Amino acid sequence: MDCIEVTDKKTRKEFLRVPKIIYKKDPNWTCPLDIEIENIFNPLKNNCFKHGNAIRWVLRDDFGHLIGRIAAFYDKNKAFHNPQPTGGIGFFECIDDQQSANLLFQTAREWLEANGMQAMDGPINFGENFVHWGLLVEGFTQQGYGMPYNLPYYKELFENYGFRNYFEQYSFHDLFSQPYPERMKKFAEHFFEKPEYSFRHIEMNNAELYLNQLTEMYNKVWADFLVNYTPFTFEDFNAIFQDSKSILNEKTIWFAYHNDTPIGFMIAFPDVNQVLKKLKNGRLHVINILKLMYFRKRAITRARLLISGVIPEYQRTGVVGPLYLSLTESMRSLGMTELELSWVGDYNLTVNRMYTQFGAIKAKTHVTYRCLFNRDAEFVRFTNQSNKFRKQRKEENE
Repeated sequence: MDCIEVTDKKTRKEFLRVPKIIYKKDPNWTCPLDIEIENIFNPLKNNCFKHGNAIRWVLRDDFGHLIGRIAAFYDKNKAFHNPQPTGGIGFFECIDDQQSANLLFQTAREWLEANGMQAMDGPINFGENFVHWGLLVEGFTQQGYGMPYNLPYYKELFENYGFRNYFEQYSFHDLFSQPYPERMKKFAEHFFEKPEYSFRHIEMNNAELYLNQLTEMYNKVWADFLVNYTPFTFEDFNAIFQDSKSILNEKTIWFAYHNDTPIGFMIAFPDVNQVLKKLKNGRLHVINILKLMYFRKRAITRARLLISGVIPEYQRTGVVGPLYLSLTESMRSLGMTELELSWVGDYNLTVNRMYTQFGAIKAKTHVTYRCLFNRDAEFVRFTNQSNKFRKQRKEENE
């Protein structure tokens, strides 16, 4: 076997080809656009290169056949928030062979060690955790946009090498054929009668206003919840918006307000995978561009809740109920039939319970694994407990 660094046009194409070979006969896998993957490894497109680096390899067998791939990367803004400086691996694909997988993992590990890392998480994204994050271990069904899909044997490949379960990520499915829970619906409708609260979807022609509001809310929500949170900037969200606006629908992005102050948000992306299924091999040639334009407004019946939150001061008001009802009713009006609520960590008990109360059913489980290079070091799963204790002490002092 030969593990070859991606350095030129030929190896870049091979990196993109590997999953197309492995999932060729799997109806649940959807080929992402080649340009989407390539942009992640383009320093001009990915701001993570400003404070980190990334590298890729493809794996060939003794006959020159492509049998695997992997990427390794680190982000100095995040690596040192851990007990051990921690990098990441992602975009892993491999045949069902432990020796092949071990060679890929070991190659990535050695590069990360040479760059000062002492552990690696995976499979994760070189960027935010909205997309390409986690290993699917339960719910091998149709792949939603941005959510990883892999074959069941990948779990053993990771765990046999020494990766351990750092945290789990749950995805819930809300089928609109099922009625909204009556108690929740009545509460939401009662909330709509309060004049100080309002709910509205964004307007694309005024995107800058909403992106500024989103940036402020998002940072308040996650800085209050996640330990060692790295703040988002307007530029971060604007880059995502600019890259995605061709598939976004303003009626699937909703904000909640109290006396015109933004207090909550729910952002759902139409499941463009339903369109990408109709394209060939992720390439944007003329025919596929025409298909994309044609099916974008005709074939999409699902959406994925990408991010959501209510700022801390309003989290106990119940505003999330009417916000969710506003979103789902708007989706129904567009002819959509299903919303995937993904993903929520196993450590986030509140949101797991809330999604169940909405009537959604847990359908998929992904795992974020961690591998410590020093096998004698203590392994501690992520629970977010340190942040909970910080919040408790803060409340006690107020």
